[in-house]
Amino acid sequence: MIISHDLGTTGDKATLVDAEGRVVAAVTARYATDFGPGGKAEQDAEAWWGALCAATRELLESVPGAADRVAAVSFSGQMMGAVLLDGSGRPVRPAIIWADTRSTAQTARLVDRVGMEAGYRITGHRLNPTYSLSKVMWVRDNEPEAFARTRHILLAKDYAAYRLTGALATDPSDASSTNAYDQAAGNWSAELLDAAGIDRRLFPEITASTTVVGTVTADAARATGLRAGTPVVIGGGDGPMAALGAGITEAADGAYAYLGSSSWVSLAADAPLHDPQMRTMTFNHVIPGRFVPTATMQAGGASLEWIMDVLAPGQDDRYERLLAAAVDVAASEDGLYFLPHLLGERSPYWNPRARAVFAGLARHHGQAHLARAVVEGVAFNLYTGLRAFAENGADIRQVDTIGGGANSATLLKIFADVWGVPVRRRDLVDEATSVGAAIVGGVGVGLFDGFDVARRATDHHDPATPDSDAHARYTAAHELFIDAYRRLEPWFDRL
Repeated sequence: MIISHDLGTTGDKATLVDAEGRVVAAVTARYATDFGPGGKAEQDAEAWWGALCAATRELLESVPGAADRVAAVSFSGQMMGAVLLDGSGRPVRPAIIWADTRSTAQTARLVDRVGMEAGYRITGHRLNPTYSLSKVMWVRDNEPEAFARTRHILLAKDYAAYRLTGALATDPSDASSTNAYDQAAGNWSAELLDAAGIDRRLFPEITASTTVVGTVTADAARATGLRAGTPVVIGGGDGPMAALGAGITEAADGAYAYLGSSSWVSLAADAPLHDPQMRTMTFNHVIPGRFVPTATMQAGGASLEWIMDVLAPGQDDRYERLLAAAVDVAASEDGLYFLPHLLGERSPYWNPRARAVFAGLARHHGQAHLARAVVEGVAFNLYTGLRAFAENGADIRQVDTIGGGANSATLLKIFADVWGVPVRRRDLVDEATSVGAAIVGGVGVGLFDGFDVARRATDHHDPATPDSDAHARYTAAHELFIDAYRRLEPWFDRL
């Protein structure tokens, strides 16, 4: 069997997967995020390790004899962050995660020195404060003592692998989320690192996602309950890993949407997709030679969680109750819009100063209208990404969904009407990323003969089908949604 760890924003999900790609057991150990003024978003890397150890022990205890049957441990992890380590491998400060947007000044310097279009061409991404490189620059500029002690820079799943094995490594999918990776060369970008003034030696070697980077040490075995000597596969970033877990391995597989705290729409391709308007970005896939064009919004599921907490705090049934009420009311059709930029925004605007807005509120609007507007706002924002893919030649005939939001038939129906294509729920909505990581681990140690096992490991349910009249109305409403942002953008800048 394989143990995969998905180090997400809210916790580590440990999953035990058998040789057929089936989930045997799964547990989650949670950790906190420190959000603060100016765009601060940090986590304690030691809390990641504690969660990994606790989840591994609980998982092994749930299946008698499992530790002796584990062929490998593999990883998926939140992307675009930075863990800074000293020469002894200890964090010099809390980890900066993807949601942190404090490095706007550092990003501006990168843009001045390299150029936005050149940066996009090199990395497949805009130069933006949400990425690792400018975050490292921010630490250097604002915390010089911590930076002076820094000898290594890792991403979340790389730190977990390091704690298990002592090996410092990353993979192309995670490296492609740093703003420091040259996709054409397949290595760290000398041009961007020189512009940033960051030493290349701080970054780890890049190896294939399926690489066995080491084995579980004796100390790590005592902490986790794993056998010492168990192979550890480096794995990949959670976005590309989710694509694999959703069965998206090649262009013919179509698109998928991840409906979690951050949300995205994505597909598989044989080459990077460079949008002339730079609305989307391209990660490397965990499958060698493949790429994952993606449009990611900062607060997809997080917007839904926020409105539920605001409208019905502490009520266990708030999600189901408010979504059920939202079915019977209109939002955009009644002039009410929600711009879902609670954490600034990546796709399509790449503006860390963007803010969430209700526009068009009227006296008769109540809780159900607000909930409906938030759902539509998330759908509209993701639709902008899907349209960008289509305008650049992608043939999108359906969208498969994974992540917690995919459990809601109400959400999927609204999304289908907004997007104008059938929207299908995969049967492993909560485990797709973990299953992807397990597949990569299994390929790495020879348990699986290839990545196509992903298609056998997951299936889809009957789709939510779009109503053509509703889609026509939503298409017109989407233009107003875009217009609202454009009109407010100067105001965001003034804030």
